[in-house]
Amino acid sequence: MQVETRLADTGAFTEGPAVAESGEVFFTNTPAAVVLAWHPGTKTLRVVREKSENANGLLFDPEGGLLACEGGAGRVTRMDLDSGDITVLADEYDGLPLQAPNDLVQDRQGGIYFTSRPGVKRKDNVNAVYRIDPDGSLHQLLRAPEVHVPNGIVLSPDQRTLFLIDADGGEGRNRNITAHDLLPDGTLANRRVIVDFSPGRSGDGMCVDAKGHLYVAAGLHARRGSSETLDTRPGIHVFSPEGELLAFAETPEDTVTNCTFGGPDRHTLYATCEPLLLSVRTRNPGPPPRRERDSQG
Repeated sequence: MQVETRLADTGAFTEGPAVAESGEVFFTNTPAAVVLAWHPGTKTLRVVREKSENANGLLFDPEGGLLACEGGAGRVTRMDLDSGDITVLADEYDGLPLQAPNDLVQDRQGGIYFTSRPGVKRKDNVNAVYRIDPDGSLHQLLRAPEVHVPNGIVLSPDQRTLFLIDADGGEGRNRNITAHDLLPDGTLANRRVIVDFSPGRSGDGMCVDAKGHLYVAAGLHARRGSSETLDTRPGIHVFSPEGELLAFAETPEDTVTNCTFGGPDRHTLYATCEPLLLSVRTRNPGPPPRRERDSQG
């Protein structure tokens, strides 16, 4: 994989890549609480937002707003990139603060699905998966103990399946990818495990290509004080929707965290890997940009 840029910050931990309509790759440095943008053409890096509340997963909505999972504040937000205004989309459920939102995906109707798990601050709700409806209402779809540490989350191109990474480093805990039927009312059914990473490190973040293959950031080069072994190779694992391993690209150092498609032809995969933003060309393209997909219905 090719190194696009390396952050000089000591302790940098990159996450949440999302590609803007301009082609810039937005990503977070979670410990520094900043959102950055890398321009692949000019090879320049800029700060988009400071004091980001340890933002992790990012996603652009069809209008170009930047959605963020803010683990430090326990909330999901939308940033208007022109004005810099921040709108809080969710910060509590059932009258109690959320745990730390981690990653998110949006469906064609505008529903936002996100994972919430332990983070910088202790919160009162359990680890869970939620959906924010376009009217602002919040619904809990899965919760502990049926999920342990929910992490990466994506939808299949036909919007009929939700894929979820469960990534708990504890002994005997879930380290897998599950598939769930996504019903018309936005609820989930028919949970099945399609990939089990145990005893190695589970997946972290993931994305899908236009054919529905999963690109999963997983594995370690060296152990990190948990029960996770080195059985999972460190890099991007490409799986079929049924969980068959189709391809693999190793990342050069720890820790690979997430990935997304970009480039003019959508054949460039960008991956965050601790201080690095990496890229690799792919055989299959990523899905079309959100605006184009929504216009196609």
